[in-house]
Amino acid sequence: MDAKSIEEGKQWLEELLRFSKIPAQVIATVQDGSCWLTIDQSRLTEEQIASLLGINGAVIDAVQYLLNTVLHIEHLDEEHAPYTVELDGYRLRRQQELMLMAEYAAKQVRLTRQECALSPALSAAERRQIHAFLQDCDDLETHSRGQEPERHLVIKLKS
Repeated sequence: MDAKSIEEGKQWLEELLRFSKIPAQVIATVQDGSCWLTIDQSRLTEEQIASLLGINGAVIDAVQYLLNTVLHIEHLDEEHAPYTVELDGYRLRRQQELMLMAEYAAKQVRLTRQECALSPALSAAERRQIHAFLQDCDDLETHSRGQEPERHLVIKLKS
């Protein structure tokens, strides 16, 4: 990810926060090919943090989706790495939860030899993360099934 794209993402998110009257700066870092935009919470109240996260991360997920959609539409001809919006360690905690969920489901599939369908409450980004966690398992395959809002991830033994 180039410096211009990183700065565009940072500026977009800071402008959204200003419009929302949330006094926070954004710290940009590159991790694993993704631009992480971390909202500095040092001047935020607990209520502001909670409102930015939303129930089950719904607001921060929506902000991240909008950021990626808007900035990638402007640059259709160029390939862009994704932006990840982080606040209060939410993404890191959620990543750990998803990894545990993936490990548990994989164990169940191996024990029962039956496919396992995960909750449709997972966002598309979270489903992609679980796909990625399990992609190196030689004995398992994953795919999404259904239509939103009931789309869910299925894990099963390879045929």
